[in-house]
Amino acid sequence: MDSDSIEAWARRSGENGFALVGLGGAGGEAVQDLVGLGNLNVRTLAVNTDARQLVQIPVEERILIGERVLRGRGSGGNRALVLDAAEEGREEIVRRLAHYEVVFLLAGLGGGTGSALLPFLTSELRKTATLAVPVAFLPFRVELDTNSDRRENVHGALEELEAMGGLLLALSNEKLRRFEALPLHRVFQVRNAYVHALVQSLVDMVEHPSQLNVDLASLKGHLASSGLSTLLCGEYHISDPEQLVDQALTQGLLDFALEDESSALLHLEGGSNLTLRTLDRVVQALRTRLGQPKRFLLGTRIRSEPREVVHLTAVIGGLKAGTIRSALGGPAEALLAR
Repeated sequence: MDSDSIEAWARRSGENGFALVGLGGAGGEAVQDLVGLGNLNVRTLAVNTDARQLVQIPVEERILIGERVLRGRGSGGNRALVLDAAEEGREEIVRRLAHYEVVFLLAGLGGGTGSALLPFLTSELRKTATLAVPVAFLPFRVELDTNSDRRENVHGALEELEAMGGLLLALSNEKLRRFEALPLHRVFQVRNAYVHALVQSLVDMVEHPSQLNVDLASLKGHLASSGLSTLLCGEYHISDPEQLVDQALTQGLLDFALEDESSALLHLEGGSNLTLRTLDRVVQALRTRLGQPKRFLLGTRIRSEPREVVHLTAVIGGLKAGTIRSALGGPAEALLAR
């Protein structure tokens, strides 16, 4: 294949690369925030049962489902109605999403639309070659303590997502209480900025060639034998690799706990001053915190100029099924008690 043909193939691959899809009201608003933060080379879409919410989201494509049953007026928190609507629109939704290599599905759990669509579309897309990455926003605990329907929606959606395995990003609104002095809209912007960092980290890891390369095929192969998994990222000064690992594992908004046998895919990006000693310290710190995982895949990308910070992206497998749901019912346990 000549150079022109290779470049044309690369452009076509890029066009079908990544999509960011907001499901329901909370998912659509999150996509809006992520678009505002910029620098994400992804296609943006929104899927909803509420036509008025849908038209207000500044995305490139919109999909309204349930016109016959719901008449564009939303689901009223009825997850069963949304599933009926999703079944009706299954062919169109899958057709419009399945040609992307990676699809991030963002949804707030508790209401009808997001709680129904997130596991439904994750399951449907995983029947294709697309890597579906569900991103679930978990309600504040008080919402669940005072509304049994919301609690049932959340637990039902999480049970289905956990049973599928693969990547699951579950972000806890309860952990946002550390920012309780901020205005409420800013608190949710903080959460969405963290999602932006996770999405950007995964896109950068698989999209750009590295010295020790981790491409999409490597990621899919790792996930295939890692069970329920999650995604972490962090960035810290090059002089303290152990703090970089601690930041990624404990300072985020993700809820999870690990089985005895975990796995890890680790990707580090640094400057020309990144040494083998620093790399070893990051690897050893992560392996120690994860209980010496049996499966460990390493990738690195070295920039041509010196950098004072090192960026870490990690896909951690071997999550305990049910621990995300159990964390909703009582005081949250510390992540990674090891």
